[in-house]
Amino acid sequence: MQLSALPMDRVWGTIRDYVQLTKPRIIVLLLVTTAGAIWLAAQGEPDIDILLTTLFTGTLAAGSANTINCLYDRDIDQVMVRTQRRPIPAGRIAPLQALGFAVVLAGAALVVQSWRVNLLSALLEWVGIGVYVLVYTHWLKRSSPQNIVIGGAAGAIPPLVGWAAVTGELSPCAWILFAIIFIWTPPHFWALALMIRDDYAQVGVPMLPVVAGSEQTAQQILLYTLLLIPTSLLLVYPCGVVGGFYALIALVLGGVFLYKVFQLFAQPQAVQLARSVFKYSILYLMLLSLGMGLDRWPLMHTWQNMLVHKAAHWWG
Repeated sequence: MQLSALPMDRVWGTIRDYVQLTKPRIIVLLLVTTAGAIWLAAQGEPDIDILLTTLFTGTLAAGSANTINCLYDRDIDQVMVRTQRRPIPAGRIAPLQALGFAVVLAGAALVVQSWRVNLLSALLEWVGIGVYVLVYTHWLKRSSPQNIVIGGAAGAIPPLVGWAAVTGELSPCAWILFAIIFIWTPPHFWALALMIRDDYAQVGVPMLPVVAGSEQTAQQILLYTLLLIPTSLLLVYPCGVVGGFYALIALVLGGVFLYKVFQLFAQPQAVQLARSVFKYSILYLMLLSLGMGLDRWPLMHTWQNMLVHKAAHWWG
């Protein structure tokens, strides 16, 4: 019995290793923003086939990009304590196997998305792969402290994919969604970089905290967060794709975000405050996307109209 169970243990172990290459925790956040864009573009009534197909192919595309990132960074992953046990540096998956896996994922994403949805959204998924692999991983990550600012465009492409999947085009509102994620990325990632600055310094990756120090990094996080709040409200005006409920959610979430960032700004060396900003930044983006969806939910409109009607009746 033990002998027969051993091969299955190896199979499941290999599956877990390949899943780990795709960085599933990062993918979840990308899918949340994709779903939010689909919901907005469909005015709260998305086509289920488009929604599920785009989320599926988005998973494949992001998994491909993350796998190539693991492949490219295997040299520094062997040195950094946080990443030494990843499948490639640990020797559980060979580089050529990882490359083949990434190619299959990217190819499947393009074929399925263009077949089931439309070509524009499929090509945008490939653009996301290209920006993450070529612009961020290959070009900027090891050469510029602004790596995450420019390279962060890759993480802002999923909302464009979602919008294009529904409409077949990219309106100004889609680019506002792009801008929200683009501006959100530096505070999110630099907070993480503050937490693991020594790891980046050890392998010579010029993340902003390594090059400029904690104080200047905290200043930059504050500036981007201040810019993020009004940018998030552009969906209300002039875009007009969401209403008062989303505006309230965006202001509350942005206010809490700003409060946490001000705490970090006052004590930029405090790792626990950087961790708090990092964790909240994830919650912020997830709840903001949820707020978009709820605002466009037809039942929410019914409730809002009832409240307005009752208020008007009350005030005579």
